[in-house]
Amino acid sequence: MAGGSSPSPATAPVQVRCAGCRDVLAVGSGMTEFICPKCRMAQRLPPQLMPKSTSSSSSSPPPKSPAKPSLPPPTQPRRGAPPAQGVDPTKIQLPCAHCQAVLNVPHGLARFRCPQCGVDLAVDHAKLQNFLASSNSAPPSGLTPASGPTTQAPPMPFVPILPPGVAQPLQLVAGATIPIVLPAEVPEEINEVAIDVEREEDEGGTVGETFTDYRPPKLSLGLPHPDPVVETSSLSAVQPPEPTYNLNIMAELDETKALSCLQIETIVYACQRHLHHLPTGDRAGFFIGDGAGVGKGRTIAGLIWENWQQGRHKAVWVSVGSDLKYDARRDLDDVGAKCVQVHPLNKLPYSKLDSKAIGIKNGVIFVTYSSLIASSERGRSRLQQLVQWCGHEFDGLLVFDECHKAKNLIPDAGSQPTRTGKAVLEIQEKLPEARVVYCSATGASEPRNLGYMVRLGLWGEGTSFHNFPQFLGALEKGGVGALELVAMDMKARGMYVCRTLSYKGADFDIVGASLEERMTNMYRKATEFWAELRLELLSASEFFAEEKGNSNQIWRLYWASHQRFFRHMCMSAKVPAVVRLAKEALAENKCVVIGLQSTGEARTEEAVTKYGVEMEDFVSGPRELLLKLVEENYPLPPKPDSFQQGEEKVTEIQRKRHSAPDVSFKGRVRKIAKVVDVSDDDTDDYSPYHESTESDEEFHMCQICNTEEEESLLLHCSGCSRHVHPSCLMPPWTGMMTDDWTCYTCKVVEDEEIEQDANVADFSKRYDAAVEKKLKILDIIRSLDLPNNPLDDIIDQLGGPDNVAEITGRRGMLIRASDGKGVVYQARNAKEVSMEMINMHEKQQFMDGKKLIAIISEAGSAGVSLHADRRAKNQRRRVHITLELPWSADRAIQQFGRTHRSNQTSAPQYRLLFTNLGGEKRFASIVAKRLESLGALTQGDRRAGPSLSAFNYDSNYGKKALTMMYRGIMEQDSFPVVPPGCSDDEASIQAFIDEAKAALISVGIIRDAVVCNGKDGGKLSGRIADSDMHDVARFLNRLLGLAPNIQNRLFDLFTSVLDVVLHNARIEGQLDSGIVDIKAKSIEMKESPKTVHTDSLSGALTVLFTFTIDRGITWESAKAMLEERQKDGAGSSNDGFYESRREWMGRRHFILALEGSTEGMYKIIRPAIGEALREMPSTELKSKYRKVSSIDKVSKGWQEEYDASSKQCMHGSKCKIGSYCTVGRRLQEVNILGGLILPVWGTIEKALAKQVRQIHKRIRVVRLVTTNDSPQRIVGLLIPNSAVQSVLTGLQWVQDIDG
Repeated sequence: MAGGSSPSPATAPVQVRCAGCRDVLAVGSGMTEFICPKCRMAQRLPPQLMPKSTSSSSSSPPPKSPAKPSLPPPTQPRRGAPPAQGVDPTKIQLPCAHCQAVLNVPHGLARFRCPQCGVDLAVDHAKLQNFLASSNSAPPSGLTPASGPTTQAPPMPFVPILPPGVAQPLQLVAGATIPIVLPAEVPEEINEVAIDVEREEDEGGTVGETFTDYRPPKLSLGLPHPDPVVETSSLSAVQPPEPTYNLNIMAELDETKALSCLQIETIVYACQRHLHHLPTGDRAGFFIGDGAGVGKGRTIAGLIWENWQQGRHKAVWVSVGSDLKYDARRDLDDVGAKCVQVHPLNKLPYSKLDSKAIGIKNGVIFVTYSSLIASSERGRSRLQQLVQWCGHEFDGLLVFDECHKAKNLIPDAGSQPTRTGKAVLEIQEKLPEARVVYCSATGASEPRNLGYMVRLGLWGEGTSFHNFPQFLGALEKGGVGALELVAMDMKARGMYVCRTLSYKGADFDIVGASLEERMTNMYRKATEFWAELRLELLSASEFFAEEKGNSNQIWRLYWASHQRFFRHMCMSAKVPAVVRLAKEALAENKCVVIGLQSTGEARTEEAVTKYGVEMEDFVSGPRELLLKLVEENYPLPPKPDSFQQGEEKVTEIQRKRHSAPDVSFKGRVRKIAKVVDVSDDDTDDYSPYHESTESDEEFHMCQICNTEEEESLLLHCSGCSRHVHPSCLMPPWTGMMTDDWTCYTCKVVEDEEIEQDANVADFSKRYDAAVEKKLKILDIIRSLDLPNNPLDDIIDQLGGPDNVAEITGRRGMLIRASDGKGVVYQARNAKEVSMEMINMHEKQQFMDGKKLIAIISEAGSAGVSLHADRRAKNQRRRVHITLELPWSADRAIQQFGRTHRSNQTSAPQYRLLFTNLGGEKRFASIVAKRLESLGALTQGDRRAGPSLSAFNYDSNYGKKALTMMYRGIMEQDSFPVVPPGCSDDEASIQAFIDEAKAALISVGIIRDAVVCNGKDGGKLSGRIADSDMHDVARFLNRLLGLAPNIQNRLFDLFTSVLDVVLHNARIEGQLDSGIVDIKAKSIEMKESPKTVHTDSLSGALTVLFTFTIDRGITWESAKAMLEERQKDGAGSSNDGFYESRREWMGRRHFILALEGSTEGMYKIIRPAIGEALREMPSTELKSKYRKVSSIDKVSKGWQEEYDASSKQCMHGSKCKIGSYCTVGRRLQEVNILGGLILPVWGTIEKALAKQVRQIHKRIRVVRLVTTNDSPQRIVGLLIPNSAVQSVLTGLQWVQDIDG
């Protein structure tokens, strides 16, 4: 091509796109192999650019070795279709079914998108199998092109390197994208049914009851508990160690029958545990996790009495309230310990308890958690006082009752440990020999709240975890399954009991409270006002731009008030539903308990202070909150008075400084900020030396050099009256000596004074305008239609204080005036009952049936029993309505326990109220997260608590979903689902995006918002801070401040995206499912269990169990199930046998579908695995399967699958895990590591980390029940078959269990 002449066709270079970097290359004529000069990838020409004939038509033969091509001339770009792409010999070359482009497909990639036309593609597996089989037998072809087949499909581009015998090229077909990467060596055919089965097996499901009836498994002492007591099925699968301790008080208990068998069992295991020491040298502790009504108080009293009989006559009992000392006294009397004195520490001075003045030598010191952190004015603390009384060798009982009060010793990042948590830890450190008992039904709502339970020996010396952070990290990494193991582990080691009253008969319902029309309008107008208020504050705070700290404080208060305001609105929105439910319950001869957290007392008292004790209507909490926010925090410019005050101060200083009679002080100094100091000696030396004024007129002192000079030679300032030499000034004065000269200092002040005079008026106008704006905002707030305080509103609508018992912490209340006009504020104890006893009085009124409605708050209801007690006059069934869900699961459980206790005639009905506002689920989300964890940790099963898991959004999956949603709204990525209320067309989605952006801007999530110009003119743009992208809590908080319509659409979008995230996590084996139930028609133990570890402290064992299970359903059984269903007439027309629409390895899968309890949902029975753990929607059923009418066809296919699944998984003979795979396998060998797990945790983690399948790498807790004559329940870690040897090798020794 030298000389710029056009090359002849024979010598023209060929343009081709590199298969690696995709740059366009110019390949010389006759060259078939080349190396890209940029990415260095060796490749060859695609088939359409290969020479037509192998004979050389040119003078030069083709090169023998790969050569470098050159880049094409930049001035001659290729137009039209993109250049053909080079062929990467390390990949399979397949043509796109849509655009016919030949694509380099990596081995194992089954589904992908064409880079040329964007169509989703799938490999045609039937042809791929033949291709691979032929290519394996064909000789290697290297980089030289092989001759193609003799027969080719004319419309299809030539496929290179097709081996002999393949009559048709492979083809890619359009299909749905499923991200599955297969092994590089042998691409595996995708079996969609196998994917479904694998997901179902990984997800797991419940089997049997969540709870099982409880009786002490290894003790037969004492009488049964007076009420049915249950234990979760997970904990019941774990056996405690053998009891070896003999009670001293047993003979006495046999006579008095004061304690039940459950309480005696607890005392035995606690005393037995206290005989041991941890590797650290501290005495081991015990954890009583029994629920309300089991009798923890009397159990503690029994422990104290047992230790007293052993000669340990000192004990410390720490609890939540000083009133509970009366319960402690009662419990000690009940167990026969009347001689044991109870000393309330809060009534005693800070001096030594065993001194002559106080004289406490023994007994029980009853102390509250608040007293534990108290100290005197002299600095002596209660904790020091207790330690001194006990002594360092103290080996008596140290009981932490309601020990959840010590939580947050290890707080979340950014917060500080609580003083209570630190005090509980400190007293344990100072009393190493104390017999510690932790006692609470909600002792560990989160694993980090176990941090103060150092005497359990779960971490530290002699364990798998060096310290608590390492222990915490392992649990959080292991997920809920790991948390469930902790409870079981503690029980197996004899340090934990957890029984609860049976919830049989108790109903938990989530009741939706839709907003009424007036409330909807009220809410919408409130959101609009808050958005406008935010803009007003942004504008007003510009006056304080230099005071960043002040501005930050305003916004902290703004968002805190914003959340509190809409929380009040949500509560008020539920008032009509509460009143309706309460009246319905009363009509059904039941009584009502209404639970809430906040009473609004602070807002009420502020209103009474402002308006007096008589008002026209009940106080509106939201209005008072808004008024307070604006009145106290609305930014105003500096008040003009401050300038005048500053001016007067400066004038006074100057007047005193220049008080001589000849001073001519003409200037007026008004600037505050810049007062220039004058020399200290000017007024002293300026005083006249003689009484004659003549000398003063002729001579003056230079105020700079302090030399006397004739007045005519000195400059005299007309402002401050100073006299100075012209040469003493800096810079020296060179002008004329005039009478109206002004010194440099006064000149600056005068110039600023002129400017100040001009600005004072402006400042005054600004200030007046800002004050007027603030007053207008306050007027708007007063004119807003806002709801009343919910507590007062409910009491008023349900008949007033005469009909409603109020058990709260507030001191006063608003009641409607006798004439019905207005309301009056009065103290709650107006009826000759002391304030201290008012709650007890109100409780008794309710229990006696004089009032059939009770309203309780957290502050007033601690320890109160409101259940249908057999001893009470009011034995109506309780309907417990939660107007406001507590902030934490601890408080939720405590509140639920007010109406569900021992000795009740009926279990309560719980009604949990939520509005249809998406944002309100924020509050449910917090509690749901705690309840889920609480049930897992303290009861060994997440499902033990009330089911609120549907409202748990603040999780890792929730954070990922939020990020995906935000990216879609900011148009950085597409939505994974169609937004609610939108169709598939782009215009409706864009309209939603615009509305969502405006909404998120109004609540401060999208920042720096601007309106775009140019081609994106009119569009909103901005940014979301990185910290906000995954902050689910902030999203749900701010969501409350949006109008109901967009609020619900945004929330629905978030939950839809979350569903997609969870679905993908299931497919990828990443979803944490907690306990997975293994169920089959036959489960038998294959061989004797093997002991792999023995705990040195408790003797508890870690045991490896091996089971053989058969999950299949024979054809005869399946046919009988369908016939029985049809005979009963209970089925639907869609019941029957189905076959998969897609073939796999030339076969189809068969299932039996029977409609479940919910219309449109079907139970699926498969030949290999029996009934699936989840029901399938009809839409999914019909999209993946088709109904089969031929019984012979189904019979043959069913039997073939049943037989094949006995030895092979659903992935077929080429499964990447081989014989270790269990997906869809009928006959399986299952290995479960049961018993004690925590001591061998590290070994198990290492073994599982080496597994191929992602699901096998996770800690997975499973549960099964054997099907032999004596069923045995086993709960433990599932050890994949491929990992068993690694686990055994890591544990180093195996020992058969005797017998």
